[in-house]
Amino acid sequence: MEKNKPVVVGIGELLWDVLPTGKRAGGAPINFVYHATQMGAEGYAISAVGNDLSGTEIVQELEKNHISNSLGIVEYPTGSVMVELKEGIPTYTIIEGVAWDHIPLTQESIDLVKKADAICFGTLALRSQASKDTILSLLTYAREEALRFFDINIRQSYYSKELIETLLHKANVFKVNDEELVLLRGMCDLEGSDEEVCRKMLRKYNLKYVILTAGSAFSSIYSTDEQSTIPTPKVEVVDTVGAGDSFSGAFVYSLLTGKSLREAHQIAVETAAFVCTREGAWPPYPNKD
Repeated sequence: MEKNKPVVVGIGELLWDVLPTGKRAGGAPINFVYHATQMGAEGYAISAVGNDLSGTEIVQELEKNHISNSLGIVEYPTGSVMVELKEGIPTYTIIEGVAWDHIPLTQESIDLVKKADAICFGTLALRSQASKDTILSLLTYAREEALRFFDINIRQSYYSKELIETLLHKANVFKVNDEELVLLRGMCDLEGSDEEVCRKMLRKYNLKYVILTAGSAFSSIYSTDEQSTIPTPKVEVVDTVGAGDSFSGAFVYSLLTGKSLREAHQIAVETAAFVCTREGAWPPYPNKD
């Protein structure tokens, strides 16, 4: 790999999104890596798959898309999620007791985290004690200057105030959508406007950036001394699966390659809009095979 490529690592769920039209590779932290890799990053997935056909196939998907990996092969089935779409908006039924609930801690994965320029993680993969222990251990090896990107990514009941607080203290970038922010307000007794809440979180958790996305309306990014708000482009939506992750991957890659906050935000918005016009979380990029 070229030395000047930023190294981007996703830690957590790697799974098949089972859509009405068939299965597509997914899992939020790995979606993040997919999009950063498509833009030019050196991407790595840290997760686990089963010793089964689904596992073999998803590893092939990673390789086809130039994503390197540190995957445990475990005695549990490769993860899958049943996705139902209503007007392009997904609802998820997440299968339990799967491979990514048992991500092993390895020297290889530790070494990857040590060299990463950005690391993405969320709440979902910490639903099991085994993966929680691994992910929290891995995050202790992140470089101080690395972007430690926490996408809250709330799914079903796989979260708690304590878990969110723990991960916020591990992060320096936090992404939340408008629905999740409502939940967070109630859980953490946060009052004020959306901007006031985001700025409170910047200060309280010593974050570099807080990202608020509001679906088809707008997105805002806050730092200590900057703010960027951009309306969401109007597009013909096929589905929104992975759109938020594409936003995140594009934003982080753009920051790591020298773009300003505003420039990185614009690229992120355009990338997410493109993904909404395609099926699944890993659409081929223009001018790519």
